[in-house]
Amino acid sequence: MKLNIESVAHCRNIIWDWNGTLLNDLDVCVNSINLLLEKRNLSTLDRLKYLDIFTFPVKDYYETVGFNFNEESYETVAVEFMDHYFNLVKTAGLHPYVEKTLAWFRESGREQIILSAMEQNELNRLVKEYGIEDFFTNVFGISDHLAHGKLDLATSAIEITGFNREETCLIGDTLHDAEVANKLGIKCLLIADGHQSEVRLNESGFPVIRNLAEIQNIFGNNN
Repeated sequence: MKLNIESVAHCRNIIWDWNGTLLNDLDVCVNSINLLLEKRNLSTLDRLKYLDIFTFPVKDYYETVGFNFNEESYETVAVEFMDHYFNLVKTAGLHPYVEKTLAWFRESGREQIILSAMEQNELNRLVKEYGIEDFFTNVFGISDHLAHGKLDLATSAIEITGFNREETCLIGDTLHDAEVANKLGIKCLLIADGHQSEVRLNESGFPVIRNLAEIQNIFGNNN
């Protein structure tokens, strides 16, 4: 897909998604869901299948892979998943170029925040553990582990930060990030290095890059 660089290059406010965009937790999520599926004698996923079916709200994704919420509650499954996730996430790391990119944005005078469908306390803990908290003026997470979506949270974040929407870009890795950006009236850049495939992301109409190594080519013309 041809990048519309001008659509985001001028943005001075950067809203970062966390999971899949900064944190390289794809394998953690695949392994965690497979533990739940194996326990219920359901077919497990490989990475390619996961990239093709993962979606928000997460409840829809769970139903696609075979969970029956007439037999057990979504809340039970979600909490069990997160137990496995937080046990395995210690094996994950940040994507390549994360610290370099965050530092470059800061040096160019841009303000950066995180917006995530992860529970707030766990999000704060992980951002601090990876040593990148000082790059962000705010870190916004949700109040539970149910991952319904980020639209309400994003609306609050815009109000709290006072970001000018015309100069704000959400950088994420899913069509849900594109949906949030559309509804807020802000720009969006998607990275096909997280939780959904490049083919799916190209459906958004927003520019898509393959990894963070390309990001200075997008924003570098308007420092």
